[in-house]
Amino acid sequence: MASIVLGVAASHSTLMNTHWDKVVNTDRAEAFRDGLAAARDRIAAAAPDVVVLVGSNHFRGFWLDMIPSFTMGVGEVIAAGDGGTPKGPQKTDPEFAQALAQQLVDRGTEVAISARLQIDHGQAHAIQYLLDGIDVPVVPLVVNVFAAPLPTMPRVAELGANITRAVAEIGGDKRVVVIASGGLSHQLPWPSDWTAPEGDDEEFLVDAWLNGRGEWERYNDRRREIIVSAQPTIFPDFDETWLADLEKGDMRQYAELTSEQIAEVAGNGGQELRTWMVMIAALGFAPGKALAYSEMPEWLTGMGVAVIEPSETTTQDGDR
Repeated sequence: MASIVLGVAASHSTLMNTHWDKVVNTDRAEAFRDGLAAARDRIAAAAPDVVVLVGSNHFRGFWLDMIPSFTMGVGEVIAAGDGGTPKGPQKTDPEFAQALAQQLVDRGTEVAISARLQIDHGQAHAIQYLLDGIDVPVVPLVVNVFAAPLPTMPRVAELGANITRAVAEIGGDKRVVVIASGGLSHQLPWPSDWTAPEGDDEEFLVDAWLNGRGEWERYNDRRREIIVSAQPTIFPDFDETWLADLEKGDMRQYAELTSEQIAEVAGNGGQELRTWMVMIAALGFAPGKALAYSEMPEWLTGMGVAVIEPSETTTQDGDR
């Protein structure tokens, strides 16, 4: 049967690509980049046949006209190429993706499907840095982390556990790596309530989120200006505690957090921690290893990288 052989989680930021020359804390930036390289090497050593890539989408593939809680790419996967990340069609495994989606639905964690999914840097950043030079198909799983109402953390953890069960039921002997892209703490200059934007910038963003389907690039320059001019808000104490608890295998407590609690301790961008939780639950909440953490105000984000090996006590029930 197929099995999960490794879990990896890493932060993303397009400013890493577009504004490297503006970095003041170069030692921190290089430490994070080295952490990505170490994670990439762990993935290569795991020799995956397929990667389940869990990430967010920043309104370049999903818009306010329809955003499911969870969407799996089961056909074509096209990267938008925003912020210097990969662009164009990505290597996929539709047969495995369709089987995985069916198994998840059978277990009560319904995922929407897309036969032509456009991903943005919320997943392409991971392809760029974690899969560099690794010829492996990806199965993208997009989690709605930006347009409330968001899926609850218990539901996210349930999805991760069901990924483990689903993979175990799929025939063959595929080696599966689960990658989570997003987090850690950061505060995006986005409206706290998309139904009630305040000021010109927020009204522009909501217009882009609602009307950008098929023409997101028309909005992109001003969107980038808004992001680049934002004041950084990072919560390093939370980030370091999160990674320390990951190393101890003490992450179940976070599966009970509400969206409001996440925003308070990790900022609105911290809602991306849901992607990490999917991976952590899929690895049975086993202890992991933090490979890097860098507080990067230049990139507006607390940047972390971690890996989890499946423990001997992890079962096909996705638990320990």
